[in-house]
Amino acid sequence: MTSNLADLGVAELVRRTTSKEATSAEIVEDCLARIAQRDPALNAFSVVLGAQARAEAAARDRALETGETPGPLHGVPIAVKEELDVAGCVTTHGGRSNSTPAARDGEVVRRLRAAGAVIIGKTRMPEFGQWPYTESVDGGITRNPWDPRHTPGGSSGGTAVAVAAGMVPIAIGGDGGGSIRIPSACCGLFGLKPERGRVSTSPEEHHWWGLSTIGPLSRSVLDSAIVYDVIRGASDGDMFSAAPPATSFTEAANAEPGRLRIGWSTKAVTVGVRPHPAHVQAVRDTAQLLTDLGHDVREVDPHYPDPTLAFVPQFLGGVRTQSDAVEHFDRLEQRTRQLYRLGGWVRRSVIDRALRTGEKVSSKANRVFDDMDVLLTPTIAHRPRPTGVLDRGGPVRAALTAMPMIAYTALWNVTGNPAASVPAGIADDGLPLACQLVGRHGEETTLLSLAAQIEAARPWSMPVLEERA
Repeated sequence: MTSNLADLGVAELVRRTTSKEATSAEIVEDCLARIAQRDPALNAFSVVLGAQARAEAAARDRALETGETPGPLHGVPIAVKEELDVAGCVTTHGGRSNSTPAARDGEVVRRLRAAGAVIIGKTRMPEFGQWPYTESVDGGITRNPWDPRHTPGGSSGGTAVAVAAGMVPIAIGGDGGGSIRIPSACCGLFGLKPERGRVSTSPEEHHWWGLSTIGPLSRSVLDSAIVYDVIRGASDGDMFSAAPPATSFTEAANAEPGRLRIGWSTKAVTVGVRPHPAHVQAVRDTAQLLTDLGHDVREVDPHYPDPTLAFVPQFLGGVRTQSDAVEHFDRLEQRTRQLYRLGGWVRRSVIDRALRTGEKVSSKANRVFDDMDVLLTPTIAHRPRPTGVLDRGGPVRAALTAMPMIAYTALWNVTGNPAASVPAGIADDGLPLACQLVGRHGEETTLLSLAAQIEAARPWSMPVLEERA
């Protein structure tokens, strides 16, 4: 068995499995060995589906031997965030308020399996994904593989750690205020939040009334594109849907972006938040790189609108909706129950008004694209914090602590625009740097082409973990 299979990306693994250079069983065993070796120190996984993954991998290998046409993810092990339904697993949402296993896969998981993927486990998150830190009473603290003393961000922190630590080639997260982009930034990954409605939320009608979307975190742009082409597309019953893209995401990731008009800004949406100097420099360095690549790059003032009156009711409404749906309300974390009570004023009429306000916010925010194709900003304002952020205090303190992490990301959840976090080197503290790329509505393909160009010009690296294994 080749010992480095767990280090390979989606595209290469599919090439090997479909050419029979490697079997799905071999890849799964490598990933399970990595999980056993590395996860105890990092706590990325809440559930490891060893027996099920081995059986599923064996079925993939048999299908190939009998002449079945392999899918675009044939034999690729994938982990999914706790909030997604996996048949036979309790959908915990990062807590312990549910106890009955899901009867069937959610739509995203169903599509992954239909494409040939192997579901290897579920990844940790804070309860309901409320915070940009992956810490919970039930699941404990998830740690950054670059430096376990620091947070990997959140809420898709377990997903990010599983990928960055080489335990799986790719994993699925979700983004309700930055929860794909923030952990990608903290862990040195590529993470694209798709257009609202691009990926089905079925069996749920919506996630947080349209704030939250589903998507992969990966070690390359191409890998994310391949997985998005499998999972994108709305289902009947989804509250939101997006128009089909002009080209496949995979084609976009393999295409040159052309000469784009790119505006950059380090101004935060959240008043009073100042970006760390390392993040300012990362944006400036990336702006210079893009200039050198031939783009029309200039500093802009985005004139951000205030998204608070749209974001807060949708956020609180999402927490209340999910809390009302659990089996054991009394098992919710105290902080969640406090937030539930604080959001008692959020009725359906309030949410409807927030959605209308969000449309106005979107109209104002998108004026930046009248003269620009892409907006370049920091992804997060502050450096990744030491772990234990949520150890003390209630929801108000947690929200204040979260503000610098979502100061550049949450606006684009309100507007629904696609936005991606792209690695931008390593800071003096040894942790990754990142920049955010924001595109017009429906233009994930532009972001993928541009991000792939950045990746080729400035390749990024993953943490070296063998010493700690």
